[in-house]
Amino acid sequence: GVGKSTVAANLALGLAATGRSVGLLDADIYGPSQQLMMGSEDGPTGDPSGKIHPVDTAGGVKVMSFGYIVDADQPVIWRGPMLQKALEQFVGDVLWGELDDLIVDLPPGTGDVALTLCQNLPLGGVVIVTTPQDVALIDARKSLHMFRKLEVPVLGIVENMANYTCPECGHQEHVFGSGGGRRTAEDLDVPLLGEIPIDPGIASGGDSGTPVVLQYPDSAAAKAFTKLADSLIGLEES
Repeated sequence: GVGKSTVAANLALGLAATGRSVGLLDADIYGPSQQLMMGSEDGPTGDPSGKIHPVDTAGGVKVMSFGYIVDADQPVIWRGPMLQKALEQFVGDVLWGELDDLIVDLPPGTGDVALTLCQNLPLGGVVIVTTPQDVALIDARKSLHMFRKLEVPVLGIVENMANYTCPECGHQEHVFGSGGGRRTAEDLDVPLLGEIPIDPGIASGGDSGTPVVLQYPDSAAAKAFTKLADSLIGLEES
């Protein structure tokens, strides 16, 4: 509920806008959403070799999601070994091609999916997404410590829903509190990579399959996502 999928989709588009080759893997098997958010519900195509071509979406991002495989209204009732097998196929049987970046949208928590990915992919780093409120920050801290124990670099924290600016008067309101992401980043000695504002365009863009980075590129929200992409590129280059 902190907006991990929203951040993943818009971050992928922000990276692609710089000319990079980007893939987006929706690893939230119990609640996939990238097939909707990226406007790519037609699904992937097969290959004579048995491999799968990811879906090419607007903005140049290649997408693979479990949402292409199961009916949106049907629950996925799987134990750990089945999750592991599905993720291994998503990584090994999808023809991603040469990518500069593969963004993986993880499910909530510190369970099987995160562990499987850490064991099967040479992850370049993880971005922790949170909102300013203390309840969300508790989970963010747990995730951060888990990845550190698994020796995955923590690139930093993104504070989503950081503030809301009234379009009529310009007054800024911190709906979910203020400064939580920054304090947590300082406490845990990681960078605060970005603060994403509350913007109705973010929600409508996700629902319509045209994320805010594409639909409203000049908005404050879109610029916050592109700034986040630039920050991650800067970390990679340094």
